[in-house]
Amino acid sequence: MAKEDRKQGKEAAKGEKAAKATKPAKNAKAAKPAAEAQPAKASSKPAAEAGGLSNKEYARELKKLHVELVKMQEWIKHAGLKVCIVFEGRDTAGKGGTIKAITERVSPRTFRVIALPAPSDREKTQMYVQRYLPHLPAAGEVVIFDRSWYNRTGVERVMGFTEEKVVMKFLEDVPKVEKSMVDSGIILIKYWLEVSPDEQTKRLSARIDDGRKTWKLSPMDLKSYSKWYDYSRARDDMFKYTHTAWAPWIVANSDDKKKARLNIIRDLLSRVPYKEAPREKIRLPKRQKDPGYKEPKHVVEYVRERY
Repeated sequence: MAKEDRKQGKEAAKGEKAAKATKPAKNAKAAKPAAEAQPAKASSKPAAEAGGLSNKEYARELKKLHVELVKMQEWIKHAGLKVCIVFEGRDTAGKGGTIKAITERVSPRTFRVIALPAPSDREKTQMYVQRYLPHLPAAGEVVIFDRSWYNRTGVERVMGFTEEKVVMKFLEDVPKVEKSMVDSGIILIKYWLEVSPDEQTKRLSARIDDGRKTWKLSPMDLKSYSKWYDYSRARDDMFKYTHTAWAPWIVANSDDKKKARLNIIRDLLSRVPYKEAPREKIRLPKRQKDPGYKEPKHVVEYVRERY
């Protein structure tokens, strides 16, 4: 009996010890249930995972399109084509960035960008389109207008710089002028870049404190910002009167700048007929030899190498 009592006592002690081990420590935190929802954290994923293009993806696609733009350029020179591209759109829609993407790898002697300032007192007395006509392309040229004669139906109309009857006369006449341009052999392509109100606000706000962009924020931009629906009505009339079979308006949504640039370049390539121009195989000639030449010490100034 004594032996059995000792055995039962040992088993009871073991049970008490195991029970203590399973009890949580006083300062220990209770574990969360596996199914309990965790608070959402701000996403740190790159733009590509959120539906946009990463810088690497954008650069890769842009490189391919630049190759095609150079091919198009060489064919335009070879075939003597005349191409005129008009870029219009709301403030901050990305016209300048798109034009830079187009012209980054082509020759400035073939692709000319025209961004005219406000008309002078003399130009104000001319036929309205007169100051744009000298810039139209000759054979083998591409001219890009960063804003154009459509200022009359846009900023001039909305900001009250032009009488309404003058604007309506312009809207009636400009399709005839553009028909004459096309009949003369010019390939006329007109792009309108559209941006949402929220994205425009975001971009304008970013210009206020960014030293690289303050020059883009003019007093006129601030005045125009408050007239969103006036610009919408002006755009609607412009499409209504000047979208024609020979010079249609092509609209690009530019809330995503990278995608807009790529889409516009690809669209442009589809509208200009081109193929690879013939050219001779390029070989570097042998460089002359002159063992007697010695580089002199020039009395000039040099750029200080800070980097």
